[in-house]
Amino acid sequence: MGTRESNEQAGGTGRRALLGAAVLGAGGTVLALGGTARAAEARHGGGGRGLKGLPVPAIVGHRGASGYRPEHTLGSYQLALDMGADIVEAGDLVPTRDGHLVCRHEPEIGGTTDVADHPEFAGRRTTKTVDGAAVTGWFTEDFTLAELKRLRAVERIPANRPHNTLYDGRWEIPTFDEVLRWQDEQTRKRGKQVWIYPETKHPTYFRGLGLGLEERVAKILRRHGKDRRNSPVILQSFEPTGIQRLSKLVDNPLVVLLSGASSRPWDFVESGDPRTVADLITPEGLEEIASYAQGIGPTLDLVIPRDAAGRLTEPTTLVRDAHRAGLILHPYTMRNENPFLPAEFRRGGDPDAYGDVFGAYRAYFATGIDGVFTDNPDTGLLAREDFVNG
Repeated sequence: MGTRESNEQAGGTGRRALLGAAVLGAGGTVLALGGTARAAEARHGGGGRGLKGLPVPAIVGHRGASGYRPEHTLGSYQLALDMGADIVEAGDLVPTRDGHLVCRHEPEIGGTTDVADHPEFAGRRTTKTVDGAAVTGWFTEDFTLAELKRLRAVERIPANRPHNTLYDGRWEIPTFDEVLRWQDEQTRKRGKQVWIYPETKHPTYFRGLGLGLEERVAKILRRHGKDRRNSPVILQSFEPTGIQRLSKLVDNPLVVLLSGASSRPWDFVESGDPRTVADLITPEGLEEIASYAQGIGPTLDLVIPRDAAGRLTEPTTLVRDAHRAGLILHPYTMRNENPFLPAEFRRGGDPDAYGDVFGAYRAYFATGIDGVFTDNPDTGLLAREDFVNG
């Protein structure tokens, strides 16, 4: 998911405490949610029916299980599946200098890899303008794939997730090809279809560098036989024209990501289109999106705004309006730690302490959303179980 982020039912306490203890240990596979995930799938449907076969609300592992492992690593993706996530956001796609697609949160990799510890790459540090903002660091488009494979992933927000730093240096940067092969392997091992939810990052920026993303994504998906309407790969982007371009290249489910209401997609800025996200979420704007996409991924604040104190207010009409246009909604991003939660659900002031995340989930689920991106698939699944069971 992109950078444009805002951000107990009786009888459940013991189960959550047990799960939290399992996850926050330094151990490996978490198995506690297997039965819960299977039960939820049985209640909500499944199988090979494309988007219609996904549970509602679906739990999307945001960059994997990034609340517990460094994001966009095979370790984070694997843990999300072990926890029972319905879909794994694997990954945010950016290109290398030699045209490969790799999974990183942003093209700048100083905060998500150990590149600064490699003296041979010190001269690659530079400042670039990405979507109108000056960014200093190291950029994937300045490295070959072979060079990037010498790096290792690290935790992006260690102040909030100090436990994740235990895994710094364990995993390399995965390519999109590797993720698709991993998806097939996990589908075979688990006996159920694994879904992924890649995002094209900064398409206009990379097209200007001669590294167009959409054509590369389509070519790789075709090579793997995953470019069809019911293929278990949902594609997303913050740039509507990028999604329109993809709609002409592949038949995959497509989702337009939406940031704050006053923001403008960068492709609109570049083309002179004056519309903002506020224009896109009107009934007319949603009807237009529905002409080339199957869903939207709004920031949670577009579903329930927050007041000046950071507390939730009344839900907007976005869920109702999107459903009337035939669109699904998968908002982003639920996170357990205090700083990311609405003010009324925080507990204390520690930035790495968990608040009442279950209360927050209930508020968002009650709006009728079709799914949610979360850094913590385990709590998302437990919250869904409680919400569905009433």
